[in-house]
Amino acid sequence: MTAFVDVIRPETKSRRRVFDALCIVGGSLFLALMAQCAIPLGFTPIPITLQTFGVMLLGALLGSKKGSLAVVLYLIEGMLGLPIFALGMAGPTVLFGPTGGYLFAFVPSAFLAGILLERGWKKSYMGTLVALTLSTLLTLGIGALWLSVFVGGKAAVTLGVYPFLIGGAIKVLVAAAMIPSGWKLLQAFR
Repeated sequence: MTAFVDVIRPETKSRRRVFDALCIVGGSLFLALMAQCAIPLGFTPIPITLQTFGVMLLGALLGSKKGSLAVVLYLIEGMLGLPIFALGMAGPTVLFGPTGGYLFAFVPSAFLAGILLERGWKKSYMGTLVALTLSTLLTLGIGALWLSVFVGGKAAVTLGVYPFLIGGAIKVLVAAAMIPSGWKLLQAFR
C-alpha cells in the first residue's frame, strides 16, 4: 500500500524526509534551550536543568529513533564548540567531565521513552508515567555511574541522584500531561 501511495503522491516521501530532518534539528535546538534553563547548586557539579524534561519529550514526541538522533545532534553541536550545554558550556571537556555521563545518557533515555510509548505504553496515563520515569532513572543511573569516577560511588549518588529525584518526578508529571497535545501539534504540521 505504501508503494501505491508513493506513486500517486511522489512528494510524500521527500516531504516526510524534510519534516523528519526539521524535527531532528528542531529537537536538538529545543534541548539546547532546555539546557540553558540551568541552576548551579554549588555543592554538586551537576546543575538543575530542564534537559531531562526535554529528553523525555523528544523521545515521546519524535519517537525512539528521531528523538535519539536529535540528542546525538545536540551532543555533536556541543562537542564542536557551540555553547549549548548547561550554563553555556561547550566542548569535549564538558562531555568527558563530571556531567558527561548525564549528557551521554540522554541518547538511550530518549530512545527508551520513545520505544516504550511506541510499544503501547502510551495507551494509559500510568503507562506513560512509568515510561518517562524509567527514562529519567536511566539518565540518573548512567550519569551517577560516570560521576562516580570523579567523586566515588557513594558521593555520586548523594551528589548526582538524590538532589534530582523530586524535580525529576515533577518533570515526568508535566511531560506526561503535555505529550498528547504535542502529538496533535506534530500531526497538524505533517
